[in-house]
Amino acid sequence: MRLSDLQMKKNGGLIRAAATVTFEDSDQPAKEIFIETETAYAESIFPNPHAFAVGCIIPALHFAERRLALDEAICPRLKEGLETVMVIMHHWTDGRFQPLSIDAPLVRTALQDGKNRHAGIFLSGGMDSLAALKRIKDGYAPTHPAYPRDALLVHGFDIGGVVERGAKYHVFERAKAAMRPVAADAGLNLIPIYTNIRHLCDNRDLWLNQFFGAVLAAAVHAFSPRINLAWLASSYDILHLHPCGSHPLLDPEYGSTDLQIRHRDVGLSRMEKLKIVSDWDVAFQNFRVCLANVPEKLNCGRCEKCVRTMLELEALGLLGKTRAFEDDSVDPAWLDAFSITIRVREPFYKELVEPLRSRGRGDLAEKIEEKLID
Repeated sequence: MRLSDLQMKKNGGLIRAAATVTFEDSDQPAKEIFIETETAYAESIFPNPHAFAVGCIIPALHFAERRLALDEAICPRLKEGLETVMVIMHHWTDGRFQPLSIDAPLVRTALQDGKNRHAGIFLSGGMDSLAALKRIKDGYAPTHPAYPRDALLVHGFDIGGVVERGAKYHVFERAKAAMRPVAADAGLNLIPIYTNIRHLCDNRDLWLNQFFGAVLAAAVHAFSPRINLAWLASSYDILHLHPCGSHPLLDPEYGSTDLQIRHRDVGLSRMEKLKIVSDWDVAFQNFRVCLANVPEKLNCGRCEKCVRTMLELEALGLLGKTRAFEDDSVDPAWLDAFSITIRVREPFYKELVEPLRSRGRGDLAEKIEEKLID
């Protein structure tokens, strides 16, 4: 795989950092990949070779490319990190992903001068990122160098990430509207980022198991003139760690001398995170957990992610205290629409059985037990 033609260009009202990806050992077509944002942040984004190296390493492994080649120099720390990522991927895939060579010159000094740079945080609107921001808000002074000044909301993941489902920019606008008051309450700028890197390989299992953390890291590398530390919320706690696109073993390895990436809160359970968010009203009224991206609602209330979150809130006695869901109670029949035994979901449901039963929702506890043995 070769990365070439790194450049900046305008795309309507957006400013784009772009590169051309050419496959050398597989029959995939060449493709322009990009990371873009509003022109108000034009001075903060550039076609950082780090961004495209990080964004392309997993597709290169997936398509059995023998090298990742760039003419632009990259940080030796990043190169070492990507080599570590490849060893992890080789182990996770039982040898299917073979480490490739990284053919790029190495920079001998940092790309950025360290001035006027600050921390940022990925803010999807889900419970993981909201709990992370709440803990930072409570634990760090706004003047602390690790306190984020920017919240990064990325299009091209659950919204706009799957080609056949369309870009759904209207859904992204709704997500932006929900996160603006949250970011403002924490004193952060909300920066929308748009990327098509996921489209290099539109494979759901690859995306979830190996890829999505690398794309987050790629996006923030493009903003390294502005950001020197990126907070990334954990997807799973220590007890439930498994191969996943964002993982405490992976995410820090996508950093460089210019940009540190911190995977945080891996010691917190899902239920602990919900309790944290529930104590921050502007976040608790505007969270977005839904992956269905229906036209008229922030959260559809019927997909697996929505129903699981509603069950968790029901178990905590909190469901009726948020307007993020229209319903104040969960119907056991809603669980019949999906499986709860795929993708390491069982532990989340198992830990709900007793709390639901103790709150008088034995019907939900029994339905979960029934579904767990299906």
